[in-house]
Amino acid sequence: MIEVRASEDRGTTQLGWLDGRHTFAFGGYADPTFRGFRSLRVLNEDRLQPGFGFGMHPHRDMEIVTYVLSGELSHEDDTGTSSVLAAGDVQAMSAGTGIVHGEFNRSADAAVHLFQIWIEPDRSGAAPRYAEKSFRDALAAGGLTLLASRDARDGSLEIHQDADIYGASMRTGDEMEHSLLRGEHAWVQVVSGSVTVASVDLGEGDGAAISAESKVIVRSRADSQILLFDLA
Repeated sequence: MIEVRASEDRGTTQLGWLDGRHTFAFGGYADPTFRGFRSLRVLNEDRLQPGFGFGMHPHRDMEIVTYVLSGELSHEDDTGTSSVLAAGDVQAMSAGTGIVHGEFNRSADAAVHLFQIWIEPDRSGAAPRYAEKSFRDALAAGGLTLLASRDARDGSLEIHQDADIYGASMRTGDEMEHSLLRGEHAWVQVVSGSVTVASVDLGEGDGAAISAESKVIVRSRADSQILLFDLA
């Protein structure tokens, strides 16, 4: 079974400096139909204009994964961590008992394009932690690249949930098959290009919830990038 979330149906936040698209209910955007899928709670696509960003703000008991597509994103938090994420970099932050952080586009002339993902953790009150890694070369090589997982296998970043987050770059005509490891649920998000999933065509910005399936087959109709979530 597949349920499509069309790009144009996503919620939006337009602030001049921020172009935000929300797959699920988020902030001031309420959507009783799309409040998340399994442990996937937030899937935001953001573009930040030069010199702007999100000021210091708190989180707790949430796994926050940020995937930078272009530009550079500056991060700082109250644990003393300070870093700059570039295209192909992924950040995994466990808010746990509480963390305060900010994210900014420090560039004077280039926008930052990113996806921010929130996963509900499998425990509350964990110690906050932060990690980041570049997956640029692995993603460029094609095929599925494991970005985050509970057991940090294959060089992925660790999160507190039985969920796998994959990224993939596909050439026109490529076909990719993924057997679902922990159940029969997955979410596919088209970052760019266009693909076919379960005989359903998806374009840039479209997403799809997949249930009661043992595997996901994705065929690219153009050069494409996707995110794939294997969810319990």
